[in-house]
Amino acid sequence: MSGITDLDVLLQNMEPQIREGEFVFCTDKSQDYELVARLKPIASFLEDEGMTLVLEKHVAQQHGYQFDSVFKAITLTVHSSLDAVGLTAAVANKLTDKGISANVIAAYYHDHVFVQLDKAEQAVAALKEFQIRNTH
Repeated sequence: MSGITDLDVLLQNMEPQIREGEFVFCTDKSQDYELVARLKPIASFLEDEGMTLVLEKHVAQQHGYQFDSVFKAITLTVHSSLDAVGLTAAVANKLTDKGISANVIAAYYHDHVFVQLDKAEQAVAALKEFQIRNTH
């Protein structure tokens, strides 16, 4: 099933939804994939310096992982194609205009934006402006 590639269609149809939980970005240098599987990260990425894990905050704390910030995850509930051009830039620019950091992860079906814990509602409101702009 192919995702949507048209930027205007993506922006008009996305429904940003805040995911339950609080999330942190941390790293694990052990490359112990069995441990990583038990941690149930919602995202991971292997970098030269170690494996980046996006974990629920309480899981990271239970396992002694260090982290700098706490985030809420916002799912852009529109099936975006991995070949779509401009969605990440549009979202990042919109949030930049509001002074909100955007850490975007593209998955197969949706894009997910991690924003500062205390700015999640403001971020959703900003992203919904795309729908308002496109209906007028």
